[in-house]
Amino acid sequence: MSGLSPSKPDVHQIIRVFLCGDVMTGRGIDQILPHPCNPELHEDWVQSAGGYVRLAEQAHGRIPSNVAPSYIWGAALDQLDRVHPDARVINLETSITRSDAYIPKGINYRMSPENAECLLTAGIDCCVLGNNHVLDWDRSGLLETLATLERLRIKSAGAGRNLVEASVPAVVEIEGKGRVIVFSLASVTSGVPRNWAATPKASGVNLLPDFTDETVKTVADQVARVQQPGNLVIASIHWGPNWGYEISEEHRSFAHALIDQAHVSVVHGHSSHHPKAIEIYKNQLILYGCGDFLNDYEGIRGYEEFRGDLTLMYFAGFNSLTGHLIDLELVPLQMRRFQLVPASDADILWLQRTLDRESRRFGAQIKLKPDGRLTAASPESVC
Repeated sequence: MSGLSPSKPDVHQIIRVFLCGDVMTGRGIDQILPHPCNPELHEDWVQSAGGYVRLAEQAHGRIPSNVAPSYIWGAALDQLDRVHPDARVINLETSITRSDAYIPKGINYRMSPENAECLLTAGIDCCVLGNNHVLDWDRSGLLETLATLERLRIKSAGAGRNLVEASVPAVVEIEGKGRVIVFSLASVTSGVPRNWAATPKASGVNLLPDFTDETVKTVADQVARVQQPGNLVIASIHWGPNWGYEISEEHRSFAHALIDQAHVSVVHGHSSHHPKAIEIYKNQLILYGCGDFLNDYEGIRGYEEFRGDLTLMYFAGFNSLTGHLIDLELVPLQMRRFQLVPASDADILWLQRTLDRESRRFGAQIKLKPDGRLTAASPESVC
């Protein structure tokens, strides 16, 4: 394994990207925004999205209603202003629709098209949609999601009106530096139903059939068709279970193969409700699981040992000429009253120790900076 790129390029050659895990702005969060959907749910234990608001209030105090779209992002907005990344990429794990055509799958997330304005507040450039909630309200909900993002001029990848559209990457132009190209891929290991796969004639998600060499070649061919000098390629993958730190050898081999054969610079993994290990492989970045970034889980019991209330902002800098990772900064935050707030010193230390323990298995070290932010490096790195 190689360390971070030893020589830092000119600042004009660095592309800095903001990445995070699951952004679940539906259900309870949708209810506190100005234009909520019908709160009716089809779950065994909670029949109204307002129930999740009440659970969070019982845990941490009253949550205001009809909040400004910026409310939910909280302290994350200050960090985005501080870093001013060239591209902001999230996994939007919520259907944007008022459709009532729910899929009977136990849990269904949606936020209204009007409330989707909150994505503009955070300056989101790209929403990856290859996940297990984007079709919660059937294909009519997906079509409204796509139309809403197009209206907001936010790029998307990973789902589409047919297979061609679902597999086409999002392209974010970075003036004077190049392009960030985002491929979004979904795996059944994260709970994506196989019948959600897009087909030549039907809408759906860009579903990975498996993690074999043949699938790697397919992705590599797709990347090769759009790759140009100055491109930074991200493979954003929804894979694996919600809880637990284990990284399967199948996932690790697939991530390495995407770097070796498809020449991606970032494997952006998500689905886990808590951050997982980081690996720096041949000067490229592998995030095996970024954890949830926004959700309405406050007050729900279970899996407390994983601290799903703690979340991370990932700010990664890359050499636009080589695609190599230059630096990686992690900003710990906490979800409180459906808003992101700064994490406490004790929680930051817990995150650092946990991520360092898990990442050292793959040769990466997670270090705590005096300002409370975290950095990632390999042992032989000079950064």
